[in-house]
Amino acid sequence: MVKRMFVYVILILALGFAAYVRLAPSDPARWHVLLEIAENRDLPGGVLRRVEGLSDLQALHQIVLQTPRTQVLAGDPAQGHVTYITRSALWGFPDYTTVQLRDGAVLIHARLRFGKSDIGVNGKRVAGWLAQIAG
Repeated sequence: MVKRMFVYVILILALGFAAYVRLAPSDPARWHVLLEIAENRDLPGGVLRRVEGLSDLQALHQIVLQTPRTQVLAGDPAQGHVTYITRSALWGFPDYTTVQLRDGAVLIHARLRFGKSDIGVNGKRVAGWLAQIAG
């Protein structure tokens, strides 16, 4: 009886966590921010990229939207500033990627919302986008 109750408690906690991760609101005021990136850096939960000479944000936008489970959170590529949300397949963890056109460069900040490490997922995703845009 105690073992069964323990299993039920664990199951309820796991389902509650899954619901929270999937249903927690994504506040554009928090995630859709202007970027100032001087150098490319890998972070524990994401990446910062500055891509010189890339001036076609619309082409990059089309590539980003082809990524599974990705949608626009805020902004518009026609205005040079857009933030995307991409959710992981199993748990639906949200990752946020802000893309901004500034002074002939595209600035990209991809980061996780929950946890401390993304195990390189954001860096790989951004690298894949940039490889596609390069040709």
